[in-house]
Parts: sequence; C-alpha cells; structure tokens
Amino acid sequence: MPSPGEETWKDHWKCFVACGIIVLSPFQYGVDFGLIGGLQAMVGFLKIYGHPAPDTAIGWNLDTTRQQLISSLMTLGAFISSGTAGIVATYVSRRQCLWAACALCCVSNVIMMATEDIGALYAGRFLIGLANGYFMTFSQLYIQESSPARYRGWFLTAFQFFTSFGTLIGTIIDWATAKRPDKSAYLIPLGMIYIIPVIMTVALFFIPESPRWLILRGDYEQGVKALRWLRPVGADVDAEGAEIKAAIDREKELSSSISVMDMFKNPIDRRRTGLAVGAVLLQAASGSMFVIAYKAYFLAMSKVSDPFAMSNVLSAMGILAIFFNSLIVVRWGRRRVILTAGLAICGILQLIIAVVYHILGATNTTGIVLVALTCVYMMTYNGMISTYAWLAGGEIPSQRLRSYTFGLAAAVGFFGAWLTTFTAPYFINPASLAWGPKYGFIWFPSCIIGVLWVLFFLPETKGRTLEEIDEMFEAKLPARKFRHHICVGHVNTAEKIDDRASEKVSPPPTPELWISVRVMILTFCRHPPRFNMPK
Repeated sequence: MPSPGEETWKDHWKCFVACGIIVLSPFQYGVDFGLIGGLQAMVGFLKIYGHPAPDTAIGWNLDTTRQQLISSLMTLGAFISSGTAGIVATYVSRRQCLWAACALCCVSNVIMMATEDIGALYAGRFLIGLANGYFMTFSQLYIQESSPARYRGWFLTAFQFFTSFGTLIGTIIDWATAKRPDKSAYLIPLGMIYIIPVIMTVALFFIPESPRWLILRGDYEQGVKALRWLRPVGADVDAEGAEIKAAIDREKELSSSISVMDMFKNPIDRRRTGLAVGAVLLQAASGSMFVIAYKAYFLAMSKVSDPFAMSNVLSAMGILAIFFNSLIVVRWGRRRVILTAGLAICGILQLIIAVVYHILGATNTTGIVLVALTCVYMMTYNGMISTYAWLAGGEIPSQRLRSYTFGLAAAVGFFGAWLTTFTAPYFINPASLAWGPKYGFIWFPSCIIGVLWVLFFLPETKGRTLEEIDEMFEAKLPARKFRHHICVGHVNTAEKIDDRASEKVSPPPTPELWISVRVMILTFCRHPPRFNMPK
C-alpha cells in the first residue's frame, strides 16, 4: 500500500470515476449554450421565430427583444435555481438535486420541441435554465467536497473542459444541420439534449453521496463510508472523517443554526462570501458571455465567411487552452497570478478588436483580425479565467455555509451572464445600435477592474485542504499572506509537503524558530566552548 505522499492518480481511480460522472453536468450546460447560440443564425429557426431582413448578411433576422429573451431566460432561470441552492441543499443531497436537474431538463426540452409558439419557447428556456443552475452548482459542490486537495485543480479543470467541450459539440451539431431549410434544422440539435440527462440519471446510482454533506447532516458513519469508497484502499479515512467533523463542529460553535443571513453576520463569513461571489463574477467581467452566447450570430452579422465553421474553431481553441491548463494546474496553478494575467490579456484583446473594427469597418481584413484575436481571446478565457474563477469561488466558502455561499456566488455569476446576454443584442444587432465588435470598448475597463480586485483582495488557495483554508480565514490573514502561511491545526501533512516540494517554495521561518536561533547565538557568545588542545 503506498503512503499518502506516494499515491498517484491511479490509486484514486474511484474518485476519478465519480467526478467523471459528475462533470457530465457542465457538459450538458455547454451543449445547451452552444446549441441555442447557433439556432439564432439558422434560416430554419428564423422562418418560425424571426422575420425576413434582406439587408442583413443571412437574409433573416430576429427581433431584438426575442433575441434577448431566448438567450437570457436560460441564465435567469439558472440565477434563480442556484440562488436558492443553499436552502434546498439543507434538506436535499447533491445527487438528488442532480437527478431533479435531469428530469427538469427533459421536461423543458419536450416543451421547446413540441411548439412553434414564442411564449412556450420562452417557458422552455426558463425551465432549462433552472435545470442548468442545479447542474452547475451541485456538480461543483460535489467535486469540491469529494476530491483530495492535490487533485481538486484537475477536477475543476475537467469541469471547465467539459463545459467548453459541450459548447463545441453543440456548435458542431448546429453546423451539421444549419443548411436544412425547414424546422428540422433546429429540432435535431434540440433532440440531442436528452442524451446526457438519461446517462446521468442511471450513472448517479453507482457513486456515493458527498461525504462532507453527509457529515454536515450528522450522518458521520455514512460520510466515512463514502470516503472509504472514494479514497484508495487502506487510506486513513477515519482520520480524514474526524478532521472534516472537527472543522464543521468548530464552525458550528460560531452559530447554533444555519441560515441565509449567516453568510453576512460574522465578519469572517462575510469576507468569504464576498470573495466567493467576486471570484465567480470574474467570468462575466471578462465579457466572455456575449462571445459564447452569440458567436455564430455575431460572426454572421460581422460578415465573416462561414460563421458556423468559425464558431467551431473558436470552441476548439478554448478546449485546447483547457488541455494545456490541465498540465499545469496541479503543480503551477496559482489562482491570483493566472487570473490577473488572463483578465489583462482578455481586456487588451477586446480593445484591439474594437479599435480595428472602428477604424476599418466590416472588411475582409477586419474579419481575419476578428477571428484570429477572438480565438486567442477564447483560449485565454478558458485557460486562465473560467477554470480558476470557479475553482477559487468553490474553495473559499466555509464548510458550514458552503452550499449557501457557493449557491449565492453561482447565482451572482449567472446574473452577470444574464445581464450580458440580455443587453448584448442592443449593441450587436443591426436593428439596434449595430456596434458589432465595437462592443469590446465596454469590456476593456471591466477586465481592468477585475485585475485590480484580484491583486488586492483574492487570497491564494492553491494546494490547501478545505480545513486549512478555514484556519487561515479564522486567523484573519490578509490576502497577500495566504500563500506562505503555515497552518498549525487540521493539516493534511502529506499533501502539504508534496505541494511545497512541487512549488520549490521554502516557507518563511516561524517566530519560534528565530527565538531559538537567537538564544543559541547569545549563549555561544557569553559562554564559548573550551577545547583541550594537545600539547
């Protein structure tokens, strides 16, 4: 049996299987996002829900209000469901919420496929948003609570990978059916939405519940049993279970009950809530949502040749970035550094695209620049912002309030996405302001504000167990001191030593060490040793 410091990912294969099933949730979310963005540029869809527009690049257009609601109602539903996740999670387990999401997803899709009425389409989009909010919130909670600290970065990278991979699959399906002249152009893509919920409904029966949720609910024995299933054979799951219980008990001492207001009553919890919300909101601050939600329509109206094929290229570039990120996230994945660099690069790219379009207009040269820089933008967003924003936002909440805090963070993130998808048509639709790529002028300052927030407020949590993060927040450390702080209680020693060895970071000497060294020097100077030298 390997020691904790010698364990490899192969020893944790059951945890990888469980989290592999869970990351089908963001894949479903990505498929939906990829599909609905392409539908709005399909003639077969626009013949039913749009109107003829001979002066546009594709001959058809969608009313600005309809375009806003079709895209934004999904994110509004996700905002509502993730915002209430904390209350729901008090009584319903992570797996049960994912089962509910699967059922709701199928029901909403039946409505969207069976109607040609715009009101019913709106209802279906809102319901699938409720499902997506559960998919994204409870899948991340499960991963954060079930994975070892050393592999948590990998699993959250996989989370983002499957989100982007789902978006790519959605855009490929749209590309394959876009040229169909009738309603089958969009009905075939919608029919694909059933596949993942059916697979997940069955697969969830074969993995355990979140061990931290079970222990938080007072079912310690079942929590240890879940840990025993998830961890390698022979692992000291009793010690890990006791550590989790001790951290939860320590937090419960601060409050005998759990409510929504607990996120704001205590200064420590208030700080953690603000940081989690801010971290997740960085995704919306980058301006990515309008590119993801409207890329096919955006490229078509910018007169880029074959916008559906170019949409596939953009999605593929994002996935490539996530693949490279998976190679560095465990060893070098420092949240603060990568988020700062990613936001700065995305802001500069948005500014360059806006300036080029403002000067040159809709020319062939502009189209080439637009596609090239948007590819780089998507690679930067997926590889440096999206993964680490979710990762930081999920690591920061306390054990006791995790479902409440992360639910609120996800809700605010979805609200930012809703705000972007709702307002973007006013700027990019030729029937409104017709800014097109000049929309980037708005997102450059937004990215710079995000950079400043990360530098001054976001702490570094790489390689830390959730219990260590609790300890550092309770010590009221400023953000700049998190990285080098040595925890004295509830420490997973093997993982900490392994992480420090990989980072080649020498921890600063503790005050006790300096005192000991000083005493030894003074003693030596006052009472130097005497040596009997041979004559």
